Amino acid sequence: MIGPVADEREGLLNYLAQQRYVLCLAAYGLTDEQARATPTASALSVGGIIAHVAATERGWLDTVLGRAPSGGGEPGMPPGRTLADLIADYECVATRTEEIVSLIDDLGRPVPVPADVPWFPDDVEAWSVRWVLLHLIEETARHAGHADIIRESIDGATAFPLMAAAEGWPRTPWLTPWRPPQQSNNAG
Repeated sequence: MIGPVADEREGLLNYLAQQRYVLCLAAYGLTDEQARATPTASALSVGGIIAHVAATERGWLDTVLGRAPSGGGEPGMPPGRTLADLIADYECVATRTEEIVSLIDDLGRPVPVPADVPWFPDDVEAWSVRWVLLHLIEETARHAGHADIIRESIDGATAFPLMAAAEGWPRTPWLTPWRPPQQSNNAG
């Protein structure tokens, strides 16, 4: 939960961090195989979404820095990557974002709209760093919702029981922290 914030920059970065956190909660306790699973009508997987959102955030910050963005990547879990790899990469992206934004003196600073991207508007020359951060919050929140649906389709786990498990909350009459499914022992 985000508490009081000192200023706009801190608020934007904290809300982005909160959305990253809830996205990664959808992966809590998953195996690599489960993180690759696509149990819904879409081709999305929890691991793929994490990889995609990390690449997208990296690309937007490259744009803020005036570099060619590396691209958002497809929302599939890259072959040979583990869920732990993807989360560690996402944490590095988050640290980089916070470092870059902390060095920008004016969140109103223009960020030129790349001209060669067909889904960007032709009639807007620049967004602001503020707009980029708000867009990243929106994009991350949207994908966190996708990840929630995928996770629930994998094993029935939902956000608050996962959060309770990840944060070590006690069981209450109204909330039971998630636990991994019991392994059956059919030896014999």
